[in-house]
Amino acid sequence: MIYLDYAASTPMDNEALDVFVEASRKFFGNASSLHDIGSDAARLLDMSRQQLAEMLDIKKGIIFTSGGSESNMIAIDTFIASKPAWQNHLIVSQTEHASIANYVSKLANNGFDVTYLRHLKDGRVDIEHLQDCISGRTCLVIVQHVNSEIGVIQPIEQLSKIVRDHDAFLHVDCVQSFAKLPLDGISAVCDSLAISSHKVYGPKGIGAVIFPGIHHLKSSIPNITHEHGFRAGTVNVPGIASFVTAAKKLAKTMEDERNRIFQIRQQLIRLLEEKKIDFQVIEASNQQLPHILALTFSGLQGQYIMLELNQQGFAVSTGSACQIGKQNPSKTMIAIGKSEEEAHQFVRLSFGKNTTVDDIRILADCLAGIAVIR
Repeated sequence: MIYLDYAASTPMDNEALDVFVEASRKFFGNASSLHDIGSDAARLLDMSRQQLAEMLDIKKGIIFTSGGSESNMIAIDTFIASKPAWQNHLIVSQTEHASIANYVSKLANNGFDVTYLRHLKDGRVDIEHLQDCISGRTCLVIVQHVNSEIGVIQPIEQLSKIVRDHDAFLHVDCVQSFAKLPLDGISAVCDSLAISSHKVYGPKGIGAVIFPGIHHLKSSIPNITHEHGFRAGTVNVPGIASFVTAAKKLAKTMEDERNRIFQIRQQLIRLLEEKKIDFQVIEASNQQLPHILALTFSGLQGQYIMLELNQQGFAVSTGSACQIGKQNPSKTMIAIGKSEEEAHQFVRLSFGKNTTVDDIRILADCLAGIAVIR
């Protein structure tokens, strides 16, 4: 099977796996315990936290979680708890991950006022719409850094200036961009960001929410003793050490890997054009993470393409892995103005460190036997 679904999950890095096994053997104690075995685990946890902080160019505020979804929800709860009750207005982009979209929907049903930001045709949020709808009542603005379906990069620095002027919080889901794009600029302008281990060749079940200004915030649940009072539950020290190992390793090759994957992406597009396949690329030309390639194929549903490719040994997707089993059209495609028919034609390819040029050539040949030829 040729794996082209790295935006959903990645295989564990061998070095990260070795760290996980070794740490599980040697640092099995509870990091909150006062005996020496607990203290050993606490030291490894502190070292991992410091290494991650250095990667993000921050001094403090890292709260380890079970993954990106929990990180998003902790951020939302924390900011709501840190503002007065009358500031109950949330502004959210229409293309957020399900963990945010579903939680915000729950808040809307419980009395919060929610505004959904419009998107431009290339996937970026409409900055003018944000300026029009933000007010003194706004508690929180939520915009993901990189969209998980089409890979558009949002202008977070521009958005942050508007949010700052209105004394609101800004949360940024960086699950798709962490260790693929530099995030020091994002961490400098946002109030929180979410990251996840299994997107960067680390173990599943680990992530982090980062609060650069944590000393100004209030935990949503009182009397929590773990993770500086912001997250309950025994800390998974071996998983965290493995996560940070994988992230550091990926970040070291960030620029070279991004350039390599960009070349692979462009080659696939050229091959599909040479084979006269009737397809369309959905992208923001100057603000695009190359690792994610969103395509539509004329007259064919994305699910059909996915299943046909699966039979021929390729793993691709038709959107977020958290939406598997649902037949609804891609919400990102709808948000950027595509019809339901076009949205159902959506196929996502996502590339990673094991993707090769030969993989792309074989894929293009397979697609030529499946898709409509112009």
